[in-house]
Amino acid sequence: MPDNGYAKIDIRDGVGTLAFFHPKKNSLPGTLLKEIAEGIRSLGEAGNARVVVLRSDGEGPFCAGASFDELLAIRNFEQGKEFFMGFARLILAMKKCPKPIIARVQGKAVGGGVGVVAAADYALAAASAALKLSELAIGIGPFVIGPAVERKIGRGNFSALALDTEWRDANWAKTHGLYSEVFGGAAELDAAVAALAEKLAKFNPEALAKLKTVFWEGTEHWDELLEARAEMSGRLVLSDFTRSAIAAFKQ
Repeated sequence: MPDNGYAKIDIRDGVGTLAFFHPKKNSLPGTLLKEIAEGIRSLGEAGNARVVVLRSDGEGPFCAGASFDELLAIRNFEQGKEFFMGFARLILAMKKCPKPIIARVQGKAVGGGVGVVAAADYALAAASAALKLSELAIGIGPFVIGPAVERKIGRGNFSALALDTEWRDANWAKTHGLYSEVFGGAAELDAAVAALAEKLAKFNPEALAKLKTVFWEGTEHWDELLEARAEMSGRLVLSDFTRSAIAAFKQ
């Protein structure tokens, strides 16, 4: 497993699977964000894939969010905006993909990882898959991923999740619409993901594509919105407060 992680695509029987991995708790540096977004776009265009499964490899967290190493390396606004645009482009790629995206969430999701879950059309999770938005605790905020999370759980729940930065368990996530189903262990989770993907792969692809546009009605302005949110984060990450908070949090 390379130090900078990977994103791999596999297509079988109409199911396109994109698996990503990073040795630091499946965190997402800019290069990996780009690879995942490109993979989603590729599967969206693939004629032999009718449904997409997005998963992370390993037995640890589903996704630990932004790479702290990369956040600390940001030296100017342009670099900061570009890093957070990586999350924007991934969410937009998931939104624009004409095929339903199933997220397999085998472990905890933090920050940007919660945004990835929220941008999926259907999320199946293990009981251990707690989640939280930790951005405020490191001096920024869940600005780029906020629209995707709020779309799923509503503004009030998003506000609480963003402000208290506390863990919510998998049952909370199911009750509030981030997870569709929760399973006791990995074997049950994998069986459910496979069964759902197999079923969706047999449906009319044109109907699935039209249904996807219905799911995302009202988000036509997100290209501009998420860029503006990336600019917010790109400025905040340069502050002394934020840099100190990130360094302390990392330690």
